Amino acid sequence: MTLDDLRVRLNALDKQLLELVAQRQAVVAEIGRVKLDTGTGTRDFKREREVLMRARENAAAVGVSPDLGAALLQLLIRGSLTSQEQARVAAQGRGNGRSALLIGGAGKMGRWFATFLSSQGFRVEIADPAGAFGGYPHTADWHAGELDHDLIVVTAPIKLSNIILSELAARKPRGVIFDIGSLKTPLRQGLTDLRTAGCQVTSIHPMFGPDTELLSGRHVLFIDLGSSVALREAQEIFASTMAQQVVMTLDEHDRLIAYVLGLSHALNIAFFTALAQSGEAAPRLAAMSSTTYDAQADIAERVSQESPDLYFEIQSLNDYGRESLQALRTAVERLWNAVSRNDLPEFTAMMSQGREYLAGRVKER
Repeated sequence: MTLDDLRVRLNALDKQLLELVAQRQAVVAEIGRVKLDTGTGTRDFKREREVLMRARENAAAVGVSPDLGAALLQLLIRGSLTSQEQARVAAQGRGNGRSALLIGGAGKMGRWFATFLSSQGFRVEIADPAGAFGGYPHTADWHAGELDHDLIVVTAPIKLSNIILSELAARKPRGVIFDIGSLKTPLRQGLTDLRTAGCQVTSIHPMFGPDTELLSGRHVLFIDLGSSVALREAQEIFASTMAQQVVMTLDEHDRLIAYVLGLSHALNIAFFTALAQSGEAAPRLAAMSSTTYDAQADIAERVSQESPDLYFEIQSLNDYGRESLQALRTAVERLWNAVSRNDLPEFTAMMSQGREYLAGRVKER
């Protein structure tokens, strides 16, 4: 066979693969309907493990890499879970025609929430001077509205959100109110004003970005501000997803976020800044990179594409932010001293300490 003949044959095989994927998705959709009717959970980790182990065995039997076989099935499983979760959210939606106002809804996370809430049956309205999108009813200025919505979600930047929350308190809306800010201490005044005004208020932090489709393995943090009604309503919105819900206090949230977001962001910013200032060309480093470098560079590249304004707010507005930055600074100085002094025992102690700490992380999971 000629090269062209072989490519034609390959194209035909690719088409057959996609046709099989379509057949598999149809079966998965039916499984999803059965799970929903019988009240069975969307995700079954035991079943996933069986599928992946069988994929490795079947791949090896036909001369295909077991890793490739497992990776293909893992990708298909993820797609199946996404479809099933979205179907469950729509079927068990909490909206039932109720109204939701998204203040700042034209932003990336605002758009995510607009899609998410509308899929649950909420009548979504966007209030954002940036303009309309997606065919949702829109107003440029929320101040001009009646604020008679069942749900009000503030999705504006952190500093602006605090102002909006205080202004909402003056209006005393009847509906449940929550923000989605990455930090909570900068919102303390606005949230306190709402609580003092007798409003049903809570605060949430979705620990994922606007490109997220599958919530399995993701966390949504809920801040208990004393309103059981608001907290329950916010939690119920995510009840039909596979997201893990964590309830905490406002100060606890920001103290932990200083490490979960602040430290991890700072580490990657320091990493790509050191590389950019090193004088070494990125393509040359990539041509001789290691597994560790590639993994770190991939994460750092994604961080570099994020909003500097948002990331600066996370670093500068957190009352507990300096704590994690100081911890990073101390760790780098400790590493510097160990290497400069040729102190192998100290270097080994750092490695051992880290290994023991991260082993605890694996046990928790």
